[in-house]
Amino acid sequence: MTALYDPTAPLTASGNLRRRRAVSAVASSATILAAVLAVGVLALVVFTVIQRGAGAISWQFLTAAPPQFGGPGGGIAPAIVGTATIVAVAAAMAMPVGVAVAIFLTEYAGGRLTRPIQLAVDVMNSLPSIVIGLFVFGLLVAGRHQSGFAASFALAMIMLPLIARSTQEMLRLVPGTLRDAAEALGVSRWRTIVGVILPSALGGIVTGTVLAIARAAGETAPLLIVCSIYGNKTTFDIFGQAIPNIPVSIFTLSEQADPSGFTKAWGAALVLLTFILLTNIVARTLLARSRRNMTR
Repeated sequence: MTALYDPTAPLTASGNLRRRRAVSAVASSATILAAVLAVGVLALVVFTVIQRGAGAISWQFLTAAPPQFGGPGGGIAPAIVGTATIVAVAAAMAMPVGVAVAIFLTEYAGGRLTRPIQLAVDVMNSLPSIVIGLFVFGLLVAGRHQSGFAASFALAMIMLPLIARSTQEMLRLVPGTLRDAAEALGVSRWRTIVGVILPSALGGIVTGTVLAIARAAGETAPLLIVCSIYGNKTTFDIFGQAIPNIPVSIFTLSEQADPSGFTKAWGAALVLLTFILLTNIVARTLLARSRRNMTR
């Protein structure tokens, strides 16, 4: 006769339970180890760049132009200005398009174009930057000349899917009750998007754009192809010629036979790394604050 189940009896560990606990412990340890390794690699990179590049940082290094014919002395001021110009133009091109794509995929989802556009955004997000550089070279440089605009266009292609995906996530966090309330009041769809949804998600959209800027600022491969032959003077003529930029400057300085060029390359790398780290920290802070405000 089968014994009746006693709900008051104490639980006893079976072999299956012990095996699950062991697997859980191994999985937890593996994830912790992976996180520690990732942070360790980042810390090693940051420490190495600071150690080797701190000696090159000075006021002259940040404000002076490089020597006309190479050699010691000079700075990377034209490259700093050029990088800021290229990235700013790229953000101006990528942000409105990325936000518009995200609005279509989120607010007008369900049409025949939704899946192809979402697929295109995902494919663009995974494209190697060198492929984007080759595409822009064939589109804007081949048969013409290198230019800062070609560099901005390449970086805009890199930024666009990042902005679109982050904007999608922020639009999905906007409470549905806001949409329902606007619809109940007879407000048209586009007025609801412009007057209610976008203002609610603005903080997250800006944060996603800042993260995309941080990602694009460190790209080197596209710039080597479309914006690497330039002078040593500060210029804002992005359409007429290639303009100096930090990623290409790092590559050029590190390839020089002069040891001082290698030191300046580490200094330029430190400037770029500092910008990227600060931008990411600010963006993460803004994103956390925006999500708290939207989920209240």
